[in-house]
Amino acid sequence: MRATALPQFEMLELDGVGREFAGVAALSDLNLRIAKGEFVSLLGPSGCGKSTALNCISGLLPPTSGSVNLDGQAIHNVPPERRGFGMVFQNYALFPHLNVRENVGFGLRMQRLPKSQVAPRVEKALDRVQLLSLGNRRPGQLSGGQQQRVAIARALVLEPQLMLMDEPLSNLDAKLRREMRTEIRRLHDDLGLTTIYVTHDQEEALSLSDRIVVLRDGTTQQVGTPDQVFMHPANAFVAGFMGYRNSFSMTLSRASGLPILSGEGLQLESTGVDEVMDGPVEVRIRPDDVDPQLHVNQLQVLCDVVEYQGKHFEVLGRLPSGQEVLLRTSGPVKPGDTITCGVSPDRVLVFPKDTEGVNDAPDGSNHPDVMVPTP
Repeated sequence: MRATALPQFEMLELDGVGREFAGVAALSDLNLRIAKGEFVSLLGPSGCGKSTALNCISGLLPPTSGSVNLDGQAIHNVPPERRGFGMVFQNYALFPHLNVRENVGFGLRMQRLPKSQVAPRVEKALDRVQLLSLGNRRPGQLSGGQQQRVAIARALVLEPQLMLMDEPLSNLDAKLRREMRTEIRRLHDDLGLTTIYVTHDQEEALSLSDRIVVLRDGTTQQVGTPDQVFMHPANAFVAGFMGYRNSFSMTLSRASGLPILSGEGLQLESTGVDEVMDGPVEVRIRPDDVDPQLHVNQLQVLCDVVEYQGKHFEVLGRLPSGQEVLLRTSGPVKPGDTITCGVSPDRVLVFPKDTEGVNDAPDGSNHPDVMVPTP
């Protein structure tokens, strides 16, 4: 008798999920509620616990603490093949002795669907990933990117209730990555999927997600919508990971009645210091926010390295103090030039110097009991 998948769910809950390897925590106390139809990305650097979390959800790894629940029912004892989840992982896991069509249709055949139903669904899935013409080839005859698309098609053809994707676009060229990113989101919407997507690419997470979970060393740093995480990072780590690449060690003082940031030969104003105490702070600024057209929070930048990137020049320069600054400008500039730039006070982010752990997201959305509505 063939195993049947669990019925469609309304809510997936991760309640204090943790996983240790040889006594070392790879994932700690992950609390998350994912509603049916959401697209949630797990974002962070290598080794932060993203793939471990995905494997705990899929059933490939049992959590060493906490529980994974579907509509309030624990699924720890449900084997992966019965969870009804589609899985796309980095290593592809294709059968080398089967051709592309046979690989894509394998799950359907395991479900004992009639051949008359399998063939059209396989062709449709291959068309979606632009591989119709390669259906008779074997994995060894394909590029890494083509193999990755076969893996995506194999998961999509099952029309799963939950799609788990572990960096599925990592081996594609830039053009195809953008195209497949759009296609993944379109398929998510068209098929009414719930998707959990692992990536280290903040652009992918921002463009695809309804919500983003930022992880660091196995712990949750922030959960929020793309706009919340991008515009209002919870701490200095999240800010750095979301592209606020300019970092300054400064001191915040309100001695004059106004909040003033000083240090490293410069002085800045910021509108985002209401919840930060006076003392040592870390200031984060995006390269895009260092603007030669602004005349507030001025910086004198000596240009060291200039890269032409089509619509703009990316400049790595130095302040008079020697502090490095990264900026982007549309105007022509060359190494050795000195340019005056400004930064809007509302784009100068300020964090306590010792910020390393979890801070509340702007709306409290990193609390496990708070759901952020899908946009």
